Amino acid sequence: MRRITAILISLMVLVLLWECSAADPAFRYELAEVHPVAGRQGICTEAGYYWVSGSGTLTKYDADWNLVAENTEPFDGYTFEVNHIGDIDVYRNELYLGVEYFMDGEGKNIQIAVYDGDTLKLKRVFPFRSDTGQMECSGIAVDPDSRTVYMTSWIDDESSEYLYMYDLDTGDYMGRMKLNPSPKWLQGIACHDGHLYLTSDDGDADELAPDHMYRVDPSQSRETGTVQLEKTFDDVMMQGEIEGLTFDEERGQFLLLYNRGARIVAGMPAGFYEGYSEEIHEVYVYDIH
Repeated sequence: MRRITAILISLMVLVLLWECSAADPAFRYELAEVHPVAGRQGICTEAGYYWVSGSGTLTKYDADWNLVAENTEPFDGYTFEVNHIGDIDVYRNELYLGVEYFMDGEGKNIQIAVYDGDTLKLKRVFPFRSDTGQMECSGIAVDPDSRTVYMTSWIDDESSEYLYMYDLDTGDYMGRMKLNPSPKWLQGIACHDGHLYLTSDDGDADELAPDHMYRVDPSQSRETGTVQLEKTFDDVMMQGEIEGLTFDEERGQFLLLYNRGARIVAGMPAGFYEGYSEEIHEVYVYDIH
């Protein structure tokens, strides 16, 4: 049964890649560095600093990847039960998090939370709209140009076919963007140079099949977004689970958080591959041309 499921997933990915392959990638990616980090979910950067999210942690690194701050209890101050942080973003030294209660592939109690970039403590929460169809939050991104906060959903249902938009200044819900075609198992999102970039856990580590990143070109109305294949991650140390992403505007680099070593079932670690006794989290740094 597992073999049949893997074949079906591979066929779905091949169809999606064929549909998304019409345009050339926006960049050529040259792997420059790999850094181990203490977090398995998200990555963002600003003003020479890097922030990494774990499922229940926040860490801050300086330009040389030295740990300078950590919060191992980031859920203090919530009125709803939450236990999970996805991919994150930063704007003007404030961290934007999609926080939720996540268990066995399902999410609830979604919160759009803003944290201080220095103390890593909760500052405020946006009012989340529960009637939008969004069933989970795997990633969040800030677009200062359009004053928009974007959110993704990982769950493999209709909710993952859209990006959900909130006003950066007021926190008001602005609508959702239909992805065409729609990648599955979205893990992270980033805004760069007028485009949106999505990481998708659409590979299969058991079959050594890589995950992918897609580029989204929003329509003028932002009701729809055309999706193109941007990069296949066949250059990682070991196939595992793709996670968050970010662009370093100052250094002209792309950063990807990638996990290896753990078997992932329904979005949660379930044992380890041969030769591993723990999951390893690494940030891949690419020069982009």
